[in-house]
Amino acid sequence: MTDLPACPECTSKYVYEDGSLYICPECAHEWGKDAPAESESRKVTDANGNTLSDGDTVTVIKDLKVKGSSAVVKVGTKVKNIRLVDGDHDIDCKIAGIGAMQLKSEFVKKA
Repeated sequence: MTDLPACPECTSKYVYEDGSLYICPECAHEWGKDAPAESESRKVTDANGNTLSDGDTVTVIKDLKVKGSSAVVKVGTKVKNIRLVDGDHDIDCKIAGIGAMQLKSEFVKKA
């Protein structure tokens, strides 16, 4: 039996071949056999170069104006349980007193 790679999305070991594709039955992810090995998802770093991951706690390092509001996220505000997303603003979070928002990783440091 051949050794098939684990699914790059969910790391399932139940991958099977279908023609020129590998298919994961658990998350339905498909990728080509000739596709380069996918490394871990994009690395997101804070202002000091520390790698961030989902669930981390970060501290805001600059006053940030909230677009469409007169509210300001002050320096030193702790943000707990962040979630990393793709895009220009790469952190989804909830800030007490303001609510759900997106932040750029360049304006936070890992707490």
